[in-house]
Amino acid sequence: MDRKAPDAARRSERSRRAIFDAALSLVGEVGYQRLTIEGIAGRAGVGKQTIYRWWPSKADVLLDAFTAEADVEGHATGLPDTGDLAADLKAVLRATVDEFRDPAFQAPYRALAVAGAADEQLSARFVERLLEPGVRAYVERLRVAQEAGEIAAGVDLRIAAEMVLSPFSQRWLMRTGELTYAFTDSLVDTALAGIRPRPS
Repeated sequence: MDRKAPDAARRSERSRRAIFDAALSLVGEVGYQRLTIEGIAGRAGVGKQTIYRWWPSKADVLLDAFTAEADVEGHATGLPDTGDLAADLKAVLRATVDEFRDPAFQAPYRALAVAGAADEQLSARFVERLLEPGVRAYVERLRVAQEAGEIAAGVDLRIAAEMVLSPFSQRWLMRTGELTYAFTDSLVDTALAGIRPRPS
């Protein structure tokens, strides 16, 4: 009777999934500074050389683990367009508040942001894979609004998007205040007040 050879691809995918789960759970438990390749390997039940074969550092493991979980592809569908720009932006930012309050999301995201501040290459990958898709989604929604006459023709849409997103990130990362719906609603109202068309 023939026996099927072990499926190496399936075994590798199981190991990769276990490593991702271990990295995400451990960073929440011990923090980024105490997170180690050895610790991830032990939690995942693999040898540390298995990890080093795929990733050069714990930051790289964490980035891949987090982007595998984060809804990066969801940005491809864009922001909602109900015809009410303010309501659409407020709805998305309120959902983002909920996401950023979730400890399972917050721990790895904050760890990557802090690690990226000291590692230019990691920061570039972090921006490309996590931040930039979100910014582009906002810019595209603002472009639709601009074409509809809801935003002044000369407004730089990239800057307009960052007028909303940067204060959010600053408050969360630096803990300068609480992330609340009232805060994000105010961000939207303040930004839109500055970029709407002026009466003739």
